[in-house]
This record gives sequence, structure tokens and C-alpha cells, in this order.
Amino acid sequence: MTASDLQGADQGFRIGQLINDTRYRSITFQVITLILLVLGIGYLISNLLANLADLGQDLSYDFLAAPSGYDINQQPIPYDSQSTHLRATIVGALNTLIVAFLACVTATVLGVIAGVLRLSKNWIISKLMAVYVEAFRNIPVLIWIIIIFTVVANVFPQPRDFRGDDATASPIFGVVAATNRGVYVPRPYFTNGFGLSDEDAIAEVGDDAVAQAAAQGSVIDWLVILAVLIGSLLATRAITRWADRTQEKTGKRPTTWWMSLAAWILPITIVCWIMGLSWEIPELRGFNFQGGLLMRGSLIALWLALSIYTGAFIAENVRAGILAISKGQTEAAAALGLRPGRIMNLVILPQALRVIIPPLISQYLNITKNSSLAIAVGYMDLTATLGGITLNQTGRAIESILLLMLFYLTISLLISFFMNIYNNSVRLKER
Repeated sequence: MTASDLQGADQGFRIGQLINDTRYRSITFQVITLILLVLGIGYLISNLLANLADLGQDLSYDFLAAPSGYDINQQPIPYDSQSTHLRATIVGALNTLIVAFLACVTATVLGVIAGVLRLSKNWIISKLMAVYVEAFRNIPVLIWIIIIFTVVANVFPQPRDFRGDDATASPIFGVVAATNRGVYVPRPYFTNGFGLSDEDAIAEVGDDAVAQAAAQGSVIDWLVILAVLIGSLLATRAITRWADRTQEKTGKRPTTWWMSLAAWILPITIVCWIMGLSWEIPELRGFNFQGGLLMRGSLIALWLALSIYTGAFIAENVRAGILAISKGQTEAAAALGLRPGRIMNLVILPQALRVIIPPLISQYLNITKNSSLAIAVGYMDLTATLGGITLNQTGRAIESILLLMLFYLTISLLISFFMNIYNNSVRLKER
């Protein structure tokens, strides 16, 4: 504390201390900045409302209840052109989340593998990974999306190639059909699930009420499956903690892999058996395949492009994290008799996570935001539905853009929140 601070404390609080006293100066500037920010936002909002009033308009979201009047090619939930704009928005949001989740998982796997192999002592492997990293991260992701979409549309066989005795193509394993219109895979459904089963909806496709009830029932079914998987995760964590305590007390770690495997397999198997898990196999009927789940070429192109593009950046993050670990760790582990693969899995990567995870969060955020490029190949994500067709049909540009911004902001904050929780769990604990 300076002499002026001591003198001010003897004389009591004075207004001048808000600027001159170091105890209050930072708080004063923060309060002033906050007030200016609030006033600026308030001015922009009032100006917006005044301009809308001059045009005879106001902020209203009633348009979400009106029929959309357009189709969506990729439908994770039942939808038709008579559904509301709100349902179209939900379908677009689900399509965005689907491709973002798939790309995050695939990019992480590719990035970890490429990052580790870049440090391989095999010259050919390390150089191949270097070519992959430099080629993919230095070319815009939009170009990769278009390239992969073109390859999928022109290389995959047409549905008619699967027909007849002279068929030139056949389903993979008899159940997966890869065509230039997309990839058809078996669709899981439950015959004894909650609410109206999907089997009833399949028998009465023309009844919208039946289909909607089946969709609601299937949502509950999958929530039950998710709850079982979360329970299995908690069970494996409890088994790991028990093994850690046992090792601390006895010096020997019990074998737990079979218990962890049982915790994952047994509950989900029992629940699926009780709920009557069945599969709808795609079949060639007429000019196209019917039944099953369709992953359109646009979804595949977007998924693969985002994965291999972002995986190149993640590979560099992984390589930097590994190089940040002292070579003494590797040498000490090798002196204990551990093999190189075990050293990487048990010694190097766990310590490198504290360096890898922070930039990894940014890459996940980039995947989510880059998914808005889906409109380039006709994939109907949230930007194409709410920010595209709905906006143009209703003329509610401000409302649509605000909802669009709110969605991406919320998803980004949730990704950062959960990844930061994981980052705190793996960081080094200091005494």
C-alpha cells in the first residue's frame, strides 16, 4: 500500500480515491466500461425497434407456428412440407448437431493417430502424415467439401446397379447399400418400447398422428438407452476408483477390464432385449432403396471433409503435446521394461492432454461453426432452414438471425463448458 493510500485511509473515503487509489481504480474502470457497454447495447436495441416501427413491423416469432411449405432432404425426425417453421428449425438444428458430433469424433481419432505417427521413427510413415497435415490444413475446407461430394456422387454406383442377376454392385455385408444418392444402413427400432412403437408407425406410414406418436415414443426409448450408457460410464469410473484404492493399500492393482466390459455390455444388452430391439433393413424397391436410414451424399461429404480438415489441425496439437513431455519420462518408462506402445498410452499421452485439450476445444468449436458451409452441397442444416428458406419466405430476417446466433452461441458455450470440466479433471494437481 502506498503512502497516498495510507493517508486516504486516515482521512476516510473521498470521491477522488475512485481514480487515485489503487484499491478502487480497477473497479471504477470496470464499472464505467460496463455502463458504457449497457448504454451502447440499449441504444442499438432502441434504434432497431424505432426503425422497425417506422416500417410498420415489430419483433415477433409468430411465424414459427406457420406451415413451412418446403421439404428437407435429411430428416432425423418426421417432417413434411405442412410442418411448422419451428419443426423445420428443429430438424435443421438436429442435422447440424449430427454432422458436428460425427465430425468431432472422427477428427479426434484421425488427429490423434496422425499426430502420433508424425513422430514415428519410420521415415515413410512420418512423411506421409506430414503430407496429410500440410495438404489438408492449407486448403480451404469448402473446397474439400465440394471435392468429396463430387467423388461420392460420381464414384458410388447407382441404385439400378444393385438390381437383377446381372447386378454390378451388392450391399456391403448384405445390409449396407452405398449409392450415389447416399448410404442406406439398417435402422434400429423397438417393438416393446415406450409409447407407440416404431413397428406400428411402419405399418401405418400414411397416418401422420401415428407417425408423430411413434416418433415421441422412440425419443423416450433412446433417452432410456442414453441413461443406461451414462449409468455404465459411472459404473466403470467407480470400478476404476476401487482399483486405485486397492492398489494404494496393497500395492497390487486388481484386473478390472472384464468388470468394465461387463458394465458396458450387460446393461445395454438386457435393456435392448426387454425393449425388443429390431432392425429395418433397406431393400431395393422400384428405382431406389426403401427402408433403413439414409445418409445422403451431402451429409457424408460434409462429415468427411470437416473430419479430415480439422483432423490435420488436431494432429499438430497432439504432436506439440507429445513433444512438450520431457524425454526423461520416456527413458524412465523404458527402463522399467514398458514397450513403446504402452509408454505412449500410459505415460506420454496422459501427461500431454493438458497441452492438447485447450486447443482441441477450439477445433471442436470450429467444426460446429464450419458445418454452416453445408448449404454448398445441399445439406439442410440450421443455416439452410432457419437462416435460409424460412428467412426468405417469412421476411423475418432479424428474428431468424437472432435465433441462429443464439443456437451457435449456446452450442459453443456448452462445448467449452464440458471440455473445460474434462480439462480440469486431467490437469496436473499441485500441492
